[in-house]
Amino acid sequence: QAQLVESGGGLVQAGGSLRLSCAASGNIYRINDMGWYRQAPGKQRELVAGITSGGSTNYADSVKGRFTISRDNAKKTVYLQMNSLKPEDTAVYYCAVDVVSSVTGKFWGQGTQVTVSL
Repeated sequence: QAQLVESGGGLVQAGGSLRLSCAASGNIYRINDMGWYRQAPGKQRELVAGITSGGSTNYADSVKGRFTISRDNAKKTVYLQMNSLKPEDTAVYYCAVDVVSSVTGKFWGQGTQVTVSL
């Protein structure tokens, strides 16, 4: 089955930038949709951005114009470039990948903390 490893979180001042990465590995036949979710303390997990296998993207209204999702199919990796970060972007960010493999379904990364200070 698939394993996902995230990297790139951290602490940044408001207005700064971070780039998250999520690499998939394992016995993967095909990767379909990939996406990033986030969960802030006391709130439900929400979709931040998604990208299809064909490259179509969608974004939460709160991040449009500031975040960019992309993918490298050869590396089985999805990225989230986050610019003009705001304190309200503070959350644990999770990648999610729809995988066709020996075990087909949606797999989740372990989560990476993003903290934006004033």
